[in-house]
Formats: sequence, structure tokens, C-alpha cells
Amino acid sequence: MRVRRRRRILRSMRKSLELTMFQDNTSAIRPDDILLVSTMRNESVRLPYFLEYYRNLGVGHFLFIDNDSTDGTLELLGGQTDISVWTTSGSYLKSSFGVDWVNRLCRKYAHGHWTLVVDPDELFVYPFCDTRPIPALTDWLDSSSIRSFSAMLIDVYPKGPLDAQPYVAGQDPLEIACWFDSGNYTIRPNPTYGNLWIQGGPRSRMFFAEKPWEAPALNKIPLVKWDRKFTYVSSTHMLLPRGLNHVYDEWGGEKASGALLHTKFLDTFGGKAREEMERGQHYADSAEYRAYARGSKESPDLWCPSSEKYINWRQLEILGLMSKGNWA
Repeated sequence: MRVRRRRRILRSMRKSLELTMFQDNTSAIRPDDILLVSTMRNESVRLPYFLEYYRNLGVGHFLFIDNDSTDGTLELLGGQTDISVWTTSGSYLKSSFGVDWVNRLCRKYAHGHWTLVVDPDELFVYPFCDTRPIPALTDWLDSSSIRSFSAMLIDVYPKGPLDAQPYVAGQDPLEIACWFDSGNYTIRPNPTYGNLWIQGGPRSRMFFAEKPWEAPALNKIPLVKWDRKFTYVSSTHMLLPRGLNHVYDEWGGEKASGALLHTKFLDTFGGKAREEMERGQHYADSAEYRAYARGSKESPDLWCPSSEKYINWRQLEILGLMSKGNWA
């Protein structure tokens, strides 16, 4: 595993040659800042709310990697002093789906910082997030000698066809996509890396019903007290050293955990799915997007009679999808 970790680090250093600095505000990063790292392409419609959401939670600086956007993303981000941006025309596929780029920025800028790695369509939810900012959570994690914090990915979706209500920039996507599956999840250990593998939810139910083992993974570890010796291995599903993946309690009780509300399923989904299927830059030749194309029209209805309407983090805890553990 140490050899794998070193190879990952070396790979990220080589892949950093594909990154070009567009806006450098990294000198403004303060020692206690919470950092957010994200790789994106053509997400300008999501970014206004995304930035507002995470600034309100206490993120101090954003490190963005833009993979050849053509929708005005760079113009939107330009001039914002808490944002640093790199651009690349490199292959998302050949950069381990952006992981190599993320690892490089984390190694260079995030050492000693609590760092959140999320996609532009993911909203981080954690215990007491309605009253306590992320620095309150990380202070508790520090005092408890916890270096990593897990969050289950929960797909949220509207009731009815996805294109029935248009999403506009700056809008809270949960005003439209406010339903989720409260059950239909499977969990199994990954003996190689020591993490838990979670699958299920509406994507498994709708698009992978015949092959549920091929459904997207929902386990993530997005919040880490970064050290330059750390490295992500596969998206934010798992890290090295392996101890960072032990985010669950093997001896009874529950460790604190959060959720990532995945707002992929808006009216923008059809165009995004077509683009990504044509580009072929995602896992297994964009198998997920090909499953969407096979399983439905571009605007499916993911709602079902057992769907739950999202209220708040406490609801997710009651349903067993996240836990406040012993944080009170």
C-alpha cells in the first residue's frame, strides 16, 4: 500500500503539468481556512448557489480545476478573491477522473488544512449544519483526533419529469429536487482498502435494476485533515493510508457522519448526460450515462410512492443515513 501511495503521489505530480494557473489567490489562504477543492466542466449555472452555500458554511478558500468549460465558467469565477482557478484541456479519463489533479492541489496547498473535496452538484450536510459552521465540526474532529469524515451520497430528485421545472442560476436546487430514497441501499466492506462500499438509491432502482452491482458507489470521504502524504485513490470513495477509510465503528455504536445531497437530476440533466456520453471521459466508457440512455428518456421521473421529501439533517439521522455519533 505504501508503494501504491507513492505511485499515486508521483502520478499527481506528473499530471500537474497539465494544469495552467488562471487565477492565483492562494497567498490569501490563512492557516485556519477550510479549503474546498472541486473539478468541473460547464457548471456555470450551478456555481452561484454552490459558492453561496459553502461560504455560508465557513469555507475560506476555493481551489477549482476547470476542464475546458465553454459556458462562461471562468468569467464567472474571475475576480473573486477567495477563489483560485486552474484550467486544463487534459483528459479527465486519463487523470483518473480528475483525482490526479485534485491530489496535486491538495498536496501543494492543503497540507494542515481541513479540506472538502466535492463536485459542483454536491451539497455537504452534517450534524447541526443548520446552526454550526464547518469549523465547529472540524474543531470537534481535531479534539477527538479524527482525521477524516465520511458522507453518504444521497441522490435527490423532483417529483415528475426532470425538465418540468427549469433551474435558474442562484436558485437552491433543493427547491426543485427535494425527494430521495430512504431505503434500497446495500453496504459491504472493501477488504483491500478497508472502506465500506454503498450502492442503491434511485439510480440503482431505475437504471441498474438488472445489474445492481454495477450501480454507482455512494460512499464518500469528502472531508479530510490533509497531509501531503495522503492521496485519494478513486474519486473521494477511498484514500491512502488505509486508516483514513475507517470512518465506521466496528465495536457497536456509530461514528459521526454526514451526507452529500446529489443534485444531478435537474432539467440540465439531459444535455449533461448527452455531452458526457459523447465525450466518453467517465468510468467504464461512461457506462453510467449509457445506462441512463438505455433506461429512460432524457427526462425520467425518478419519484415513486416510497420517496421521502427532504426536510433537514435530523430526518437523515432518524432514517439511519447519517449520524451525529457522540458529537453533542
